Amino acid sequence: MADLTKKHEPLIRLSKNDDLAPWKAWCIRLGAVAVSILLCAGIVVLLTDINPIEFFKEMIDGSFGSTRKFFKMLQEVAILLCISLAVTPAFKMKFWNTGAEGQVLVGALATAACMKYLCNSISGLPLFLVMFICSVLAGMVWGIVPAFFKAHFKTNETLFTLMMNYIAIQLVAFMIAVWVPSGSQVVGVINRETKIGWLPDLFGQKYIINVIIVLVITLVIYIYLRYSKHGYEISVVGESENTARYIGINVKKVILRTMAVSGAICGIAGFLLVAGTDHSISTETAGGDGFTAIMVSWLAKFNPFVMMVTSFIISFLRIGAGEIASSFNLNESVAEILTGIIIFFIIGSEFFINYKVNFRTKQAKEHTEVKQIEESKEGTK
Repeated sequence: MADLTKKHEPLIRLSKNDDLAPWKAWCIRLGAVAVSILLCAGIVVLLTDINPIEFFKEMIDGSFGSTRKFFKMLQEVAILLCISLAVTPAFKMKFWNTGAEGQVLVGALATAACMKYLCNSISGLPLFLVMFICSVLAGMVWGIVPAFFKAHFKTNETLFTLMMNYIAIQLVAFMIAVWVPSGSQVVGVINRETKIGWLPDLFGQKYIINVIIVLVITLVIYIYLRYSKHGYEISVVGESENTARYIGINVKKVILRTMAVSGAICGIAGFLLVAGTDHSISTETAGGDGFTAIMVSWLAKFNPFVMMVTSFIISFLRIGAGEIASSFNLNESVAEILTGIIIFFIIGSEFFINYKVNFRTKQAKEHTEVKQIEESKEGTK
């Protein structure tokens, strides 16, 4: 007996979308951002009964309302971009570094310790050099530890680097308890009177040096990944460790070196946060950028220059959400909800970039039915 069971084509079928033009991909992303902003506007209008135009006005005002706001936004973009650049070499190697938050924190802690303990001994450029070197070394150590265990013992780098974040948080909390015996969770402004260890202003603006340093790092990382031997080795290891070993690449060495680079750049971000922005430290100094940076790097397809765009978009939207919550007397949770909605839509847009959604057409259905009848007849014969 022939098998007469009908095989129906599914109503919805997914397929890889490998030939999508880059401009179409960006149109999808920008469309997702637009839809998310409209949804956020609707939520705020329902909560406050404001004019929707006021919503968009406040969002723009949060980043461009004054010179101070504009440069503060540039500072946030620079820090997020710096951390995104840090995780990129590891991600390109398929080493899933989720520990950028902790690597930034230990870099910030090293900078703060130098500012507190060395302010009476040295100052000026020598102090900045010591602060910079210590923050870089601290970040490198925090990156090399999980890399060593991954290279030699095949540990899970995602969990290992994530757990290192909690160690860094507790280490910062411990040092705050040492520096502030009163029990406060935040160190006051370090060297408020003397401003020793504070990065100087340029052109009357506080954050210019931070932006310049991150722009230089962006160019260096682009050249490093695209044109250097190390960048080539990172790409090969990311594609296949077996292939890398076959052509003579020392995979363990590449893993350790790449995570040292990632940790070092995170350490620089910590240095900029303490010396150039906050002049203080807390367990929230990194502000979650270690995790947001993962999305920035991924959305940019590991291209440092595209990361400048994605960092700007995400920072602008995040600042705008906070400004809206503040202007309309909404609590901080609303700002986080709005930010979460925007990020959800941005991440969701990648599904429609990477996959096609194919619906069963009438012609396809008729073709399937004819084919099934023919197969049934052949089976009967």
